[in-house]
Amino acid sequence: MVAVPEGPPPDSRELGYYFTLAQVGLEMVAPLIVGLVIDSVLGTSPWLMLAGILLGFVGGLAHIIMLTNKHDAQERRKRQQGNDKP
Repeated sequence: MVAVPEGPPPDSRELGYYFTLAQVGLEMVAPLIVGLVIDSVLGTSPWLMLAGILLGFVGGLAHIIMLTNKHDAQERRKRQQGNDKP
């Protein structure tokens, strides 16, 4: 028997937000893989891999901060709209 979750289904915006956060993980790993591949082709190991790690970390962290700030602003706006209604 399959358990059916109780409560309302998740909001599609909320689900999209979580998928976007998962995408950030790929954004952090992709430069590392590209650096490894180019290192193996050019024989410059480990420099481009390290550059990829740094680029992926900084880019991913900046994207997470941007997404979190945007999500928090939307949540605050929703709460304020809910409080304004009698």
